[in-house]
Amino acid sequence: MALPKFVTIKEVGAREGMQIEKGPIATADKIRLVDMLSECNFKKIEVTSFVSPKWVPQMADADQVAAGFKRRPGTEYSCVFLNAKGLERAAATGKFDIRGNLYGTVSELFCKKNTNRTIEETYVDLEERIGLFKSLKLPVERVGVMAAWGCNYEGDIDPQRVMTMITRLLEIAARNDVKITGIALADTMGWATPVTIRRLVGMVQDRWPDKPVSLHLHDTRGLGIGNAFAAMELGVAEFDAAVGGLGGCPYGAFKGAAGNISSEDLVHMCQEIGVETGVDLEKLVAAAREAEVIVGHPLPGKLIQGASLESYRRKLAA
Repeated sequence: MALPKFVTIKEVGAREGMQIEKGPIATADKIRLVDMLSECNFKKIEVTSFVSPKWVPQMADADQVAAGFKRRPGTEYSCVFLNAKGLERAAATGKFDIRGNLYGTVSELFCKKNTNRTIEETYVDLEERIGLFKSLKLPVERVGVMAAWGCNYEGDIDPQRVMTMITRLLEIAARNDVKITGIALADTMGWATPVTIRRLVGMVQDRWPDKPVSLHLHDTRGLGIGNAFAAMELGVAEFDAAVGGLGGCPYGAFKGAAGNISSEDLVHMCQEIGVETGVDLEKLVAAAREAEVIVGHPLPGKLIQGASLESYRRKLAA
């Protein structure tokens, strides 16, 4: 399949990046980063998490961050919540474009460590969550699988296990009169390769051709951008990415490992292969450098230290 003409990038650094940082990050800095990312013209930005500060103290100021950032017309702003209380807090801010998603974790050990639930308990919880979404008149559009390629606790994940989970999630949705229009796959701990990306994404596309696939990729082992390109060759046109390569997962991640694929590196690759993103790369690189200042340590994104090829072309042509 030909490469997509346009790729939508959901910027998740302000949420996933801040969530894994060890040191406290000032609320004003978080708000400033979100506003800088808004100026980059992203279609989607994930801002914060409404979770228990006991378990994720980095997100204790979620309400303040929500109140402080400026919404930009044309950008959809989302957040993370794990239960009814979190959803109610998010909805009360009036700042987010909340959509219901039905996610499961295919690794039993990771599911227990990350959510304190078994996979079967997650299915039961999702049945209840759909009712909550409906009561708040929130659309439920997507199912997703985390750790879809592998897990630091269980190793490689058999693609058939992922297919079984997607089937189960779709059955739950159908039983509750919910029409699912998309499938998300997350390489939560960086186990995917271009070969396994093609294998699993291809299987999902063959089974559910009417439900576009979106990907959440991590660059833990340096294969993130290559994996994104392999998926684009199959027509995948939506990716999560994080400014500067911020992010990771507080459970199962290696100390010092890279986080999500870098937004600016992904935009740069798309620009060079003729795929539109609508993102202002120069402003994004500036935001990535500011993100590095905010967290107080080097980030793994490549364009932070370098420059886009287009910027060099302009210099050479001058």
